[in-house]
This record gives sequence, structure tokens and C-alpha cells, in this order.
Amino acid sequence: MKRTTIKIAGESGMGLVSVGMILAKTLKKMGFYLTMDREYPSLIKGGHSNLQIDFDDEPLYALSTTVDMVMALDRAGLEAYVKVIRKGGVLIHGYEKRDQIKDLEQSAHERGVKLVYLPARQVAYSFGGNELMVNMVLLGMLWRVLGFEPEVLESFVQEQFVNKPKLLEIDLQCVRVGYAGEFKDEKVEFPKFSIKVPAKKPETILVDGNLSLALGAIHAGVRAYYVYPMSPSSSIFTHLANFSSETKMVVKQAEDEITAAQMAIGSMFMGTRALTATSGGGFDLMTETVSLAGMTETPLVVVVAQRPGPATGLPTWTAQSDLNLAVYAGHGEYARIVVACSDPLSCFELIQHAMNLAEEYQTLVVVLTEKVIAEMQVTVPIFSQKKIPIKRGLVSEERLKDIVAADRFRINDSGVSKRWMPCSSDVFYFGNGDEHREDGVLTEEADECKAMYAKRMRKLHTIESALPEPEVFGVKKNADISFIGWGSTKNAMRDVIRECEEGGVKVNYLHYEYVYPVKVERLVKFLKENKNVCLIEGNYLGQLGELLKAKLQEVGVLFAFEKRFLKYDGRPFFVEEVKKFVERNIK
Repeated sequence: MKRTTIKIAGESGMGLVSVGMILAKTLKKMGFYLTMDREYPSLIKGGHSNLQIDFDDEPLYALSTTVDMVMALDRAGLEAYVKVIRKGGVLIHGYEKRDQIKDLEQSAHERGVKLVYLPARQVAYSFGGNELMVNMVLLGMLWRVLGFEPEVLESFVQEQFVNKPKLLEIDLQCVRVGYAGEFKDEKVEFPKFSIKVPAKKPETILVDGNLSLALGAIHAGVRAYYVYPMSPSSSIFTHLANFSSETKMVVKQAEDEITAAQMAIGSMFMGTRALTATSGGGFDLMTETVSLAGMTETPLVVVVAQRPGPATGLPTWTAQSDLNLAVYAGHGEYARIVVACSDPLSCFELIQHAMNLAEEYQTLVVVLTEKVIAEMQVTVPIFSQKKIPIKRGLVSEERLKDIVAADRFRINDSGVSKRWMPCSSDVFYFGNGDEHREDGVLTEEADECKAMYAKRMRKLHTIESALPEPEVFGVKKNADISFIGWGSTKNAMRDVIRECEEGGVKVNYLHYEYVYPVKVERLVKFLKENKNVCLIEGNYLGQLGELLKAKLQEVGVLFAFEKRFLKYDGRPFFVEEVKKFVERNIK
């Protein structure tokens, strides 16, 4: 089977998410793999939105721009998306003033798009419902077009509304009329899609990045979460709050981002694993605190869910434009680690590794996600319950008796000194935000300041040697075209690699998950073995490309990315647009 793409469009508040989740969960239950994402404006209420579901009997990672079906809940949905339906596709709607949309229906007809119509609002009213139940009528019609048995859908609708029996009965009636395609004088001639239900049902979960981060934080032993909500990271807060009665985690909304970061660093200083999350604008406010972490060598983990800027930018859309912010934020120089999530599984695992890295190297770790990662629902294999070991990087209890105050910031080759919890020993040190000696006592002596500064910066080399190399997807060498990127680009590239391979084109992709400090050993090999190399990023400047270029120069390799596929319109990379780029650039 090939990928099937459905777009549900209408005004926010018309039940796009509700009907989308019912559809997605039912498809997953039947054994399909899927991706689902929503586009919506940054309004408190209303505004035009759409929700897209791609499904297949093989794993999917990204979204397509080729739409097989549009389910339009209102006229705006018709007007916005009638032109994106492929030839042979289907337009499903219930807009009753058809004399006002003759041009739209005619345009669809001329392009080979089949129309499926019922007066959905009238159907809902006939059973005592309201205009919001238009979505259930159209859902029944969509299900019939897909060619699936009605009992499967009805069963899931019953599960969803089992605690609302009155509402359930109306919804079921709406679904049944939609599926039958008959109401008063209207009778639908349904086109049929030949979609086979998978013979085997894979063990998957349907999950987004924010829920995965929340679950990963719990597995990592995080005991406190402090936050000032900022989209698209806000639902991490909601998930952790919902779990707090079971986990006993402290989940607290601070008055602003500055306070959230200060509470997190304070908890980490005292030995409680803590976490905070924000977006780019919020991280700007946190930079004084993250600089404090650099000086006091206190572990600190911050999740930064990227959206387009500058300023408020496009707060409900996606971007990869905060890499430089993560790498360079704060005053002065200090070591830090930047990791970038790509999908729900990496969200679940990376947050656990981030907590370990922060404590092992006593430094800031920035965990980058993106709106499309945070909110896109994806079917993934069930997360392993085998825990990633928690590594606190603390002096063992039996060795506490041997430490002295100067051990806390002892100058050494690795840059990583001994760390113990306040009050765990009779030995105390000063956690000083000013420059200090090995025991934390303030100093302004030039030689002492220089030595301590260099000691902290040596962590960069220690960390770099310990971090994993980037991962290669697709063929290892001699590809027709090669890509290098990070974050959510991996998802589009995995789909592109598979589809291009089916067409006889060899594509590979070098993916950076551990972004900073930059490692280039595998990159150098990748560049030698592949000649047609392209940078792919969701920003204007090619921020990863510039980091890689600078690091390559350090090791004596002069390389510049002559081919760049950069995107900065608030949308993620779609499969077709990458494939078109491939077609234009293969030799």
C-alpha cells in the first residue's frame, strides 16, 4: 500500500482535534502506521485550522503535501484546500449553500476530484444534535470512502463517549447516516479506495514529543518541574501535572521564565533532579541563570521548543532557528551541551541522557525540540521499560570522608571536579557566582582567574570525546545525493530515503543528535565517501552548517556547503519537496 493522506479543515472549535484523534486512534488500532499534525493560528479563539493524517502499512515519519482526501467542515476549509487534492482524490463536505460554492465544486470536478456531499448540519439537528456534530457526519462519510467496515469506527466512538450516553447516541446516529450516505433527497455515490487492512498489527503507541519528554523525565528521576508555560512546550507541564499524583513530582508554575530557571538551578544545586522548559523568547530571559550555572558548575537542563522568531514571530508554527541561541546564550564563556530531539523516541531517551550529562559534567544541557516534534502525533514502537541508568556524577558515600573544600573546583585536566551535595559532608565550599578559587572563595588574582577559567573550558574537550558521533541513514557511501542535518529533518529524510530507493535513487543522510560540542570524525569520512553533499535545515543562515564548517577548519579540512536546502516559512520539511530537490540536484 502507498501512503494515504487526509486533511480535515475548518474553524478552530469545530471539533477538528476530536474527530482527528478518533480517526487516528481507530487507524492505529487497525494496525496502520501514521503521522498526524495540526496547523492553527495564534488566536485565543477561532481562526482557520487544519489537521492532517498520513497513514500506511509501513512506518511513516513525516507528512506529505499530496492530499488524497479533504474533509471540509466549513466554507473556509473548502476554499483553502480544494486545490490541493490530487487527481482522483475526494472532497467531502456538508456546506448547504451549494449555490454559493458552484465555482469550487466545478474546479474540483474539472481536476478529476470526486465530490461527496450530505447536508451534515441538518443531519445533526434531526437527531437533536448541534452544528458541532457536523464532524461526526462527515467522519462517517470519510470512513465509507476509505472502504472500512462501520463497526470498527462505531466501536471506537463508543469507547470515546462511554461516559456521555446521551451525546454518544447522537454521535453514533450521525456517523451511521454519514456512512450510509442517505438523508432526505440526498443519496451519495461513494468512490472507493482500495486500502487493505494490515494482516499484522504492530505493537505501537500513538504519542507526541511533549508527552514523550514528560515520560522520559519521569524515567530519568526528575523530582521537580518548574515552568512558565510557553508554546509549543506547554503540554509538558500539563502531562507532568497529570502524572504528579502518582509520581509525587513537584510541578509548579513560576511567575516568569527567570524564576523557573532559578528554581531549577537551586533544586539541582541541592541535589534534586529538576527540569524546566520554554521556547526561544523564554530562554532569552533565562540566560543570566544559565550563565550562573556555567560559573558555579551546577547541572541544569532546559528544554527549548523552537518556533519562528524573532520576537513573538509565529508562535504556533515550527522552526530550527534557535541552535545558535542554545550554543552561544549567556555572557562570558562556559561549557555547555546541546542535544536535538527528532521524534518521540528520541525525546523519551534524550531527556534521560541529558539529565545524566548535566550531572556528570556539571554543566548546562539544552534539549532542543521543535513545534512539529512537540505536537505531531506519531505511531512508534512501545518505549522500552528497561531504564537508561541514572548517573549522578556524585562523590560516593564511602569517599565523602576523604574530600576537602578545594576538591569542589579542583583544577585538573578533564575540567570536571568532584561534586557532592550540600550537607552530605562536614566539608563545605562556597557556591560563588563571582570568579573563585578551588574552594569557591572569591578571587580577582589574574593567575588564579585564568587557571579556573581554563579549567572550566577544558570540559568542552572532555565532553566532545565522550559524545556519540552523528548517525548515517541510507547507504553508507557513494550516494547519488547526500544530506546533513539535525532535529525534525531526520523524519522527512527517512521517508525520502525509502521512497527514492524504490525509484532507484540512492540517498543518504548524516544526522546530528548531539549537536554541541561538535564532533566531525564521522563527518570527515562522510564527506570523503559522498561527493554530492547538501545541508538541510529549518533556518535562514544554515546554523549547523556554520558550526560544522568552523570545526572542520580546526581539524584542517576546508569545506563549505555549496548546496543548501533551507526553509524558514514556519512549516516542516515535507516528503515531496525534498524529493523534488533530489530530482533537481542529482547528477
